[in-house]
Amino acid sequence: MPTLSVFYGILIQMFWNDHAPPHFHALYAEDEALIDIGTLQVLEGHLRSSSEAVAHKHLRAARNRLSWNGPRPTKPN
Repeated sequence: MPTLSVFYGILIQMFWNDHAPPHFHALYAEDEALIDIGTLQVLEGHLRSSSEAVAHKHLRAARNRLSWNGPRPTKPN
């Protein structure tokens, strides 16, 4: 899974052709959460509360770079 960002030990990763809704994976130590790009709500899993707060602060600032408003891309040949 491609890593888009790393900060304070938190990895932000995304698959290019993952299931809806658009989301990313946040990983810290043994914790993992799937977070909705639009709302920043945790869809599945969890992060420690301090890690989740740091991730939300960083991701609010980066949300526009992570958003995709067009059609889903097709797999490159």
